[in-house]
Amino acid sequence: VQLQASGGGVVPLGGSLRLSCAASGESFGSSGMAWFRQSPGKEREFVAAIRWSSATTDYADSVKGRFTISRDRAKSTIYLQMDSLKPEDTAVYYCALDPIYNVARMSRTRPSTYDYWGRGTQVTVSS
Repeated sequence: VQLQASGGGVVPLGGSLRLSCAASGESFGSSGMAWFRQSPGKEREFVAAIRWSSATTDYADSVKGRFTISRDRAKSTIYLQMDSLKPEDTAVYYCALDPIYNVARMSRTRPSTYDYWGRGTQVTVSS
């Protein structure tokens, strides 16, 4: 499995950005995919997750109501629409894939649950 993330950049406070993550290499019917982010000196943190089959979603409290995760079956791609961006959203964003969706939410928020990772894309929110 290969994951290719894109869409990062510099955006002003309160602005919007959409990240994409294209997956290739296997069937994803049973998988869960997620976005994580990491700032310098901090641990990688969960942002949002989606179940490929049903498009069921999960969000970290810090982004709920501002970010939206979605998927496009035909393109084997997930997206992260980020609105009302804040300086604390500045980070490198990573997409990840777990071949078998984990029904336990606590597990879905852990980086160790995911077997495949894309290269990160930098998001910088300027104040």
